[in-house]
Amino acid sequence: MNDRILEHYLDEFQHGFDVEAAEAATLFDALVGSVNQALIAEVLVAWNEKGISENELVATAGLMRSRMRRIESRYETFIDIVGTGGGAEKTFNVSTAAAFVIAGSGLPVAKHGNRAATSKCGSADVLSELGINTDIDPDKTQFDLHNHGLCFMFAPRFHSLSTVLAAARRSIGQPTIFNNLGPLCNPASAPHAVIGVWDKHLLETTGKALARLGTRRSWIVYGENGLDEIGLKGKTLVAEVNGENIEVFEISAADFDVFTLGKDLPSKCSAAESSRIIRSILANEMKDRDAERLVLMNAAAAIYAAGNSKTLPGAYEQAKNSVRSGAAEGLLNIMAGPSNI
Repeated sequence: MNDRILEHYLDEFQHGFDVEAAEAATLFDALVGSVNQALIAEVLVAWNEKGISENELVATAGLMRSRMRRIESRYETFIDIVGTGGGAEKTFNVSTAAAFVIAGSGLPVAKHGNRAATSKCGSADVLSELGINTDIDPDKTQFDLHNHGLCFMFAPRFHSLSTVLAAARRSIGQPTIFNNLGPLCNPASAPHAVIGVWDKHLLETTGKALARLGTRRSWIVYGENGLDEIGLKGKTLVAEVNGENIEVFEISAADFDVFTLGKDLPSKCSAAESSRIIRSILANEMKDRDAERLVLMNAAAAIYAAGNSKTLPGAYEQAKNSVRSGAAEGLLNIMAGPSNI
């Protein structure tokens, strides 16, 4: 039955038809329930080639939100920072590093993520290299958020998908709708987010979907050089979602009072390489290097979007102080401590 359903939607996508909201559960359950990896991959590729619509994102994300396991937060203001993966230009795990910096500045972070599906290294991969056990019970995850102002919500603990679907995604080697869905389905219902997308055409689509799903103020970002985050080089497109309102604009490093050619960035890092860079940044061993600047800029965007600074340069200084004071590194040491094993 699942395969017949998938074959139907494969044909629909190949003819350019979208999934109706009322049919989202049927397709979703077939994707999760099928054991035909090749067919799942075909459907996901065809969906991408057809183009993922705003209504499809809203319907599928709404379905995942209704089924996910949740955690509660004692904070009124907190944030998620996450990339969708799949960007053409790979660096290191910037959003993961930024999470420690943001939380060290006093803004709690409920970070949602997974192992790599379409990139070399996902957030769970690098956190494991940093000595942090990500595959923990959601009750412990909630404890981390309440007591440390920082938690990592490992997607498989909160969403019931399937190993076959995960294998199909890896076999494709390119982003799918699930890259976009994860950031839209934060199990702590974070009221703010900075979400990086791999394709500029998904910027407004994702922003409109998030506005319909509900948020206070969040940023969807795309670096013009192919980054699913705010870039040091060139322009970054931003869709700011403020309740139901969306404003699209451009920013650059200069808006943070950062001036660099961005020629000192590492690229295509493995989990081990990313973890070494993150440790060095948080230990103040990469002061004023481009890798640190990139992390601080992305952390600053989150601090600004959540309203903890009125200006981007002010937010950047808060992020820098989080590193210089040792607060960000202190959180890494706590999260990697024996209590989190």
